[in-house]
Amino acid sequence: MNALEVVNVRKTYKDKVAGKPVEALKGVSFTISAGSIFGLLGPNGAGKTTLIASITTLEEPTSGEIRVFGESVLDQPLKTKMNVGVVHQEVINTGFFSVSEILDFQSGYYGIYKNKERCDYLMQKLSLYEHRDKKVKQLSGGMKRRLMIAKALVHSPKLLLLDEPTAGVDVGLRESLWKFVFELKNEGVSILLTTHYLEEAEQMCEQVAIINKGELLYNGTPKNMIADYSQKKMILTMKDGNVHQFTESQKLGVSDVLAKHHVDINQIQDIKIEEGRLEDAFSKMVAL
Repeated sequence: MNALEVVNVRKTYKDKVAGKPVEALKGVSFTISAGSIFGLLGPNGAGKTTLIASITTLEEPTSGEIRVFGESVLDQPLKTKMNVGVVHQEVINTGFFSVSEILDFQSGYYGIYKNKERCDYLMQKLSLYEHRDKKVKQLSGGMKRRLMIAKALVHSPKLLLLDEPTAGVDVGLRESLWKFVFELKNEGVSILLTTHYLEEAEQMCEQVAIINKGELLYNGTPKNMIADYSQKKMILTMKDGNVHQFTESQKLGVSDVLAKHHVDINQIQDIKIEEGRLEDAFSKMVAL
């Protein structure tokens, strides 16, 4: 069974200033397999947050259907909330309670009143345990981000939505968070990730979808997207000291490039190849 199915989802708002409808989502469809990491990528204003709000029942699509583990989120809103954990982009926490109190309150929202073992486990995994008695207002920005992730996981959801989880955090914290995300994946948790760090998506996601201005532009593997929408650079240092640089399709092999440019392989001293990246493919696609 798929973890998430988004089927031809449209969302139209009425622009109060212009007095006309605005389409935030224009027939978006994609599927997330159970136990996978899926990247939802797009520039600011693309429609990602609207889609996440629709998945979590905070917004109701104008048309289309969203199913979490086979069940409509509109028909089963409470079950959806039990199956889904959300880490929002904005860091919002009540500053006058301690870390352990926040997690205890969050557990109560889901009807889980004896959840100390789970809360302690999450605090240990996210390096929050030694800070468990601190008030939230005393935490650094990175620690608040970790607390948001712990809150999203107190009820052991099967689908985790991560909306820019590493925005504004240092490299060390980013690496530890991704390590934990992979551990969750190995435990069978399905993950929807939005990020502006395209290198993260390239390394972590089995599938990516590109959304821009409410439209789905691409849905497939990062490898295929790089092959279809980016180019590689080949730098040849010749035995006579000359250097030649060629920019070609990812689909062309080395021999193809050499033949195309009539390069004598016997005259080559060194070849350096810079492969295309997901960031290059993304930039080209969004600019189209």
